[in-house]
Amino acid sequence: MKFNKWTLGLAAVGAVSMASAVRADEAKMSALQTALSNTTISGFVDVGVQGNFGDNNTDSPLPPYAPSGSVQDQNHWRDGFSLNAVDIAIDRPLDDSSWSAGYHVEINAGSSEIDGMEYSHSTESHMAVRQAYVTMRTPLGNGIDWKLGVFDGITGYESNTGYKNPNYTRSYGYIINPTTFTGILGTYQIVNGVSVSAGVANRGTYQGYGQDNSNITQKDFIFATALTAPDSWGWLKGSALNFGTVQSFDNNGVDIYSANLSLATPVAGLKFGVAWDVLNSRVVPADFNIYGVYATYQATDKLAFNLRGEYVDGTDADGGFNSNPFNNLGRGEEVTATIEYNLWANMLTRVEFRWDHTEFTHPYGAGEVGVANAFLLAFNAVYKF
Repeated sequence: MKFNKWTLGLAAVGAVSMASAVRADEAKMSALQTALSNTTISGFVDVGVQGNFGDNNTDSPLPPYAPSGSVQDQNHWRDGFSLNAVDIAIDRPLDDSSWSAGYHVEINAGSSEIDGMEYSHSTESHMAVRQAYVTMRTPLGNGIDWKLGVFDGITGYESNTGYKNPNYTRSYGYIINPTTFTGILGTYQIVNGVSVSAGVANRGTYQGYGQDNSNITQKDFIFATALTAPDSWGWLKGSALNFGTVQSFDNNGVDIYSANLSLATPVAGLKFGVAWDVLNSRVVPADFNIYGVYATYQATDKLAFNLRGEYVDGTDADGGFNSNPFNNLGRGEEVTATIEYNLWANMLTRVEFRWDHTEFTHPYGAGEVGVANAFLLAFNAVYKF
């Protein structure tokens, strides 16, 4: 076969074009690999089964037996099996650089998806974006870390991630605290073990208290501070004191106050906790004080015993039955005992017994006034990956 200069020229051009395309593809792959180099994927599958029993009328939706704590979601769990949550998170955390940036995306699906029971917006869907925000660091002082988007609440003793809590079912205090915000939050570490967080979030409806979100300009201010005992404090190391608040600063919102303490003890594996949560509605006369105590004993690497007790004081609430998130105006108590034993790798399993008691007025959704008791026995399994 004979080649002339035109044939050789075209071949050379083709080779250059092919090489350029390969280099372009390699550049794209390199950029993608760089973007994903520190990205992690994690999540969990949370399932359970429970039985509810007690006095008459307790077949009605009960206090926060739903692992989510959502009053609206009680029917998903009563006397049956449940897929509580499937949670998948994609995360690129901040690194040590002064101008670091990253993101966090977390999808939550199942009967107890965070969306639909949170503070900033609601939906009837059973799949939701639990969190989706970008993170940025500005090198001012020790550095301020910013979140912009949708992120978990910053007040309260208990977490949105159920398996991180000492008990399976949610506390009454969990209902009081907003679980999700849409806004901006900055966190600054003053010294080791002392940090403050502050931000602004969109206003949303809140548990039937008539909070007005019709005006997009209405915002709430959020603040939290955390004090953690250093290793030099001996057996007290790791103990933490937290305070947080949500302030509406107008007559169309709800003010939240939350203070909690997690206290280590000289006894190995034994910890105590104290929580105080307050809700004050500016829309209707509704004030709640909730006092909680916690005890945890980690007997072995696999076996733990957890106990929680709460007292609800809603005697200053006068918004009517339909505006009460607990379905029992007035006073009530609950005690929850949980045994956790982790036999399988990456699997958390626990058995829980709970007793709720209301002192007067519409117990547990009943149409009649009276005192009532309600009980729960549940099994919970969570696989973490």
